[in-house]
Amino acid sequence: MFSVFKLTVLFLLVRNIGAEEVDFIYHGLRGVDHVSLDGIAEITSNGLLLLTNNTLQDTGHAFYTNPIHFLNKSSSGGGTGTAAVLSFSTTFVFAILPQYPNLGGHGIAWFIAPTRGFPGAFPSQYLGLFNETDNGHSTNNVFAIELDTIESKELNDINNNHVGIDINGLDSVASAPASYFDESDGVSKNLTLISGDSMQVWVDYDGVHKQLNVTLAPINVPKPALPLLSESLDLSLIMQESMFIGFSSSLGSILTSHYVLGWSFKLNGQANEFNISQLPKLPQSNQKPAILTIGLPVIVSALVLGIVIGILIRRKIKYAEVLEEWELDYGPHRFKYKDLYVATDGFKHKELLGIGGFGRVYRGVLPISKIEVAVKKISHDSRQGMKEFVAEIVSVGQLRHRNLVTLLGYCRRKGELLLVYEFMPNGSLDKFLFDSSMPVLNWSQRYRIIRGVASALFYLHEEWEKVVLHRDVKSSNVLLDGEMNARLGDFGLAKLYDHGSDPQTTQVVGTLGYLAPELSRTGLANPSTDVFAFGAFTLEVACGRKPIEPRATAEELMLVDWVFSCKRIGKILDTVDPNLGINYVEKEMELVLNLGLLCSHCVPTARPTMRQIVQYLEGELPLPDLSSLSLSASGITSVDGEGFDECLTMSYPSTSSQGMKIPSSPKVSEFLLSGGR
Repeated sequence: MFSVFKLTVLFLLVRNIGAEEVDFIYHGLRGVDHVSLDGIAEITSNGLLLLTNNTLQDTGHAFYTNPIHFLNKSSSGGGTGTAAVLSFSTTFVFAILPQYPNLGGHGIAWFIAPTRGFPGAFPSQYLGLFNETDNGHSTNNVFAIELDTIESKELNDINNNHVGIDINGLDSVASAPASYFDESDGVSKNLTLISGDSMQVWVDYDGVHKQLNVTLAPINVPKPALPLLSESLDLSLIMQESMFIGFSSSLGSILTSHYVLGWSFKLNGQANEFNISQLPKLPQSNQKPAILTIGLPVIVSALVLGIVIGILIRRKIKYAEVLEEWELDYGPHRFKYKDLYVATDGFKHKELLGIGGFGRVYRGVLPISKIEVAVKKISHDSRQGMKEFVAEIVSVGQLRHRNLVTLLGYCRRKGELLLVYEFMPNGSLDKFLFDSSMPVLNWSQRYRIIRGVASALFYLHEEWEKVVLHRDVKSSNVLLDGEMNARLGDFGLAKLYDHGSDPQTTQVVGTLGYLAPELSRTGLANPSTDVFAFGAFTLEVACGRKPIEPRATAEELMLVDWVFSCKRIGKILDTVDPNLGINYVEKEMELVLNLGLLCSHCVPTARPTMRQIVQYLEGELPLPDLSSLSLSASGITSVDGEGFDECLTMSYPSTSSQGMKIPSSPKVSEFLLSGGR
């Protein structure tokens, strides 16, 4: 009998190895000993965990300091010989406060990971957990619940306001739009993650039945009976001996504050519920002080009031804007002229970034958020389709892609339109290609830039809710962020239309050297005209030369002609930028040069789509045989002349025999903002 008793005790001891008690609840995290921070995360004076501050393109993490042993070694999980995962429960209260209403940055994630740190993790859509290379790798051993506020097509997000269950990557194994089940009327109600309101999340894992439930609700609503997500999941496949739990968030190009107000966790049991009244308060917007002090003598009050009115009138004149009733719908996207004036130090020359036919671009720092921006001042005639133009500008402001410059908003003042973009610290690509004082871009950087621009155009043409024609693809409109990634910008000439319909514009706009030949007759831009410009751009990057070089010899005057003539004699690599020397991948270089020629076909239907171009550059499709191409006075065409009638008179003819000739047609302008919209 005694032996049986000892065996029973021994069995219980073995069974509970690694199942030590982990049970905590934090109403605010100030003074908590068992939480450590990483990156830009901080704890505010009143106990809020602030995962992101004012640093863009960066990440913040918070970890429970002690490792947790989730594995129950006495039992196997799934018959694979691995230890089963113990049940656990966590709940936390969070809030996401965007700088601009309805324009949030990226979201927040609660995770279980094998280490206290994510070296090499990217910000933005990767939430500070993964990067382009390791996303989805089974060796990550990371489990996460994401609360995401940006739709990332490359990660197969369902929308820009969802909750997802992630295993080893951000392609969620299950996700649902943010909502909760309201038991009072028995319906599901939507929630907006970037509303700035506090919300509570419950994550419950049943280790016996291998069932995961995720529930979401407003802070003032008890835990709903029906979870938002319920998934059969065996976490023993990713759990290691010691794991860490915590939060991660990151910023992209939009300033957003990610807060955690309270956190509760329990291993082998139900996490303790919060006393809502004990949670720290979220920051409130600053209240304006009273203008006048009560009790001042009447005469002094009148004098002060008169001075104030005079100052306000002068300031109103100084900062006067054009504001019509229809613009009230675009409130979140419209900047105050005063803020832009202060941001650019009165549009001083020292803040000038560049001058072009479109106007001037200034660097600025927004006074409240401290975000760096680029402000473009463009002259406009408010009588010519301004309502439609602003509607398109606001639509463009909704574009979100890692290779696009984010258009934050606009402002109108007198005869000026001001467009506000996120600031790109490394400026435009053309400076690196043509300015001898700038560092030379290596081939790896150039190839990544070409792929980035291709990915951006594919998104514009096919992946967004509307078709967006950029209409001015060139190296000076490709900007480089802090990590030298390509960001296609300058949507001043962009045109939007619905999928399945045709654009109506007939005004030729763009830049000589990048204009498709058919534009000179019809003026009808479509995705294939962007493809033609992309072809010129790829040759420009690979060869380090502009599409038209007036100082070159007659044979080398037109870049596409020269590259084609070199290809015809089997010396296409003679066109490579001399600055690269022999330091490039020959297979990639030949692909880019031949792709540039294929995109330059004078027949629009013979050009590839941006989807195909991305597949060529990623090695998913072989490039077609180009031996059937020939060069005529109308440009690159088929050697048998097929479709020759469709080859329209070029905006600039081939110059292999007749020299340079640029048209003087008033239709063509380097930057024509108001036309064709």
